[in-house]
Amino acid sequence: MALSESEFYEAGMSLPPDVRKHVALRLLESVDPQEAFDLGSDSWLHSEAAAAYDGLKADPSKAIPAETVRASFAAKWAARL
Repeated sequence: MALSESEFYEAGMSLPPDVRKHVALRLLESVDPQEAFDLGSDSWLHSEAAAAYDGLKADPSKAIPAETVRASFAAKWAARL
């Protein structure tokens, strides 16, 4: 008997936390990393990146200068050390 995605999820959530963790890790190991990256990046490009591009085209004054972005990244990187 095959389970639907939501039935599988509900069955998994009813497991004890330690068993649920092991099942989740085994499922993650079964995913092809390149395929998962490709799906994630395609989704991001079509949703978030496209919306950001459209927003900048509509109002270029909202653009953040590259120097500001670099300085922010540098500060975050330095703070983690």
